[in-house]
Amino acid sequence: MARIKCGLEIHQRLASPTKLFCRCPNETRDDAEPVATMRRRLRAVAGELGQVDPSAAFEAGRTREFTYLLFDENTCLVEADDEPPREPSPEAVETSLKVSLMLEARVLDQVRFMRKTVVDGSAPSGFQRTALIAVNGRVKTQSGVITIPTICLEEESAGIVEQKAATASYRLDRSGVPLIEIATAPEITSGKQARETAEAIGMLLRSARGLVKRGIGTIRQDLNVSVAGGTRCEIKGVQELASLEAIVENEGSRQEWLLWIRDELKKRGAPKSESGFKSVAAVFSSTQSKLVRSALDKRQQVMAVKLEGFAGLLGKELMPGHRFGTELSDYAKAHAGVTGIIHSDEDLSKYGIGPAEAQAVANSLSCSSRDAWAACFSDSEARTVAGLEAVQKRALAAFDGVPKETRKAAGNISKFMRPLPGSARMYPETDVPPIAVDSKKLSALQHALPPSFEEQAKAYEKAGLQPAIARELVTSEHAELFEKVVGLREIEPGYAAGVLLQTTTALRREGVAIDGVPQTEIMAAFKLLSEEKIVKAAMPELLRRMAESGLPAQKVVVAAGLTRLPFEKVSQLVKAAGSFEAAMRELRLVAAPEDVKKALGIGKAK
Repeated sequence: MARIKCGLEIHQRLASPTKLFCRCPNETRDDAEPVATMRRRLRAVAGELGQVDPSAAFEAGRTREFTYLLFDENTCLVEADDEPPREPSPEAVETSLKVSLMLEARVLDQVRFMRKTVVDGSAPSGFQRTALIAVNGRVKTQSGVITIPTICLEEESAGIVEQKAATASYRLDRSGVPLIEIATAPEITSGKQARETAEAIGMLLRSARGLVKRGIGTIRQDLNVSVAGGTRCEIKGVQELASLEAIVENEGSRQEWLLWIRDELKKRGAPKSESGFKSVAAVFSSTQSKLVRSALDKRQQVMAVKLEGFAGLLGKELMPGHRFGTELSDYAKAHAGVTGIIHSDEDLSKYGIGPAEAQAVANSLSCSSRDAWAACFSDSEARTVAGLEAVQKRALAAFDGVPKETRKAAGNISKFMRPLPGSARMYPETDVPPIAVDSKKLSALQHALPPSFEEQAKAYEKAGLQPAIARELVTSEHAELFEKVVGLREIEPGYAAGVLLQTTTALRREGVAIDGVPQTEIMAAFKLLSEEKIVKAAMPELLRRMAESGLPAQKVVVAAGLTRLPFEKVSQLVKAAGSFEAAMRELRLVAAPEDVKKALGIGKAK
């Protein structure tokens, strides 16, 4: 495979108390019920350069209607674009400055917000506000230093609820949450290095404790990938680092095969010409295909187009499970909202279409043995024609190699979304004044940056943790909680680390939903131990029951009978047991070992 050139865009939600341009709390609740809805249609507008961005024009051309869900606690008129934005959150601005300094970037003298045209429905205003914070940063990875040309502060989009051909619905509780966008230079040359870079940036962000959000969906990666002779394509919404490496490599493969198809078309002398669309309903008048029969019975339009010189190319696999015919189908879906296409290079028997019918379609289109065909059907002739126009457009683009696209991550591969946007989508934000960056404040922030992971790990080792445990803990989601726990009376660092790492892992392997227990309640469990209301041995059972019941720690202790017994009660019960081992088997979850030893006269209580 040719050398891959890749850049990353890391989007991390910030943990400021409010959203970026209003004073709504920076929190979302999946179980919250909307209190109102609004509907809108969006149009593309010219950017600062006086041109309409092709990506915006594509989305506006789909003429969809958008429904927005509003919530009582964390949406207001700013999210609905019915009120001007407030002053940007000072906490979000400060966090973006701190992260920029951590990345050794040069912070700009002024923060100026711009509007970026977005008409896919994810912003009711039709634009997203974004500001350049710093330039020329760097991050160290296992493979060397990667340059970071830009660091931006921007607002999060609305959360998608449902998407259809003509409509889509979004939640506005996520809209306006502050994000920091960290963009690397296209210096990454493999999927492995892309993952290493994302991990390095992610670890740096996690070291900024209390400044960024943690958990699923709070950080995501967009990729910009090209190969020699190819074109930059953007892949949006990579959530899992585990799939990042494969997505990069598969995109490189896709572009390589598209270049091969381009060269093959030239070898064949295939004409770069358009063919008309033709109804092929008559071909299927006696069809046994349930798929086509259902379409005909619904009086849907069944039409096809000839693709000159493409025989055998539509079946070429570009990525695992993704053929060139899939590319054509994705275009038809995105442009026209049809369910897809069928084509001459696939196994048509899976649709119940026999060789005779397939040949009859080819004959009706005057296809030769060197030609392919694609068919589409929908509830209207206009939609069917639009689908075939998109197929033909994508087929003609194959003569030039790799088209510029924005694609969306789908497992380990990607799917077409829309044309690649450009600078034409940007224009000045007139409602938010520029923010001057004070050099003295910047200097103070520089001296108050959070310690690196290496420094934090060394501090944990000094507290008594083994080096391997210290490194594991500092990169885990429990690091901040660990530091709070060891501040409690009588909680040893080694024990706290063991519960937060080993105990939770063991419960997770047993299928216990321990990740659903709020960290505030885990802290409450440790506080009960610190106050001698439970014993150490009860902690795993307490966490298990908290996860299973969803109840707070204090209520679970009472309901499950895990309250630590007073010494007087232990003394009474130990006499019946007769030995330390027997007593501990009976009282392990409610009696402290030191109390049992004292009752038996073999040790002293604390």
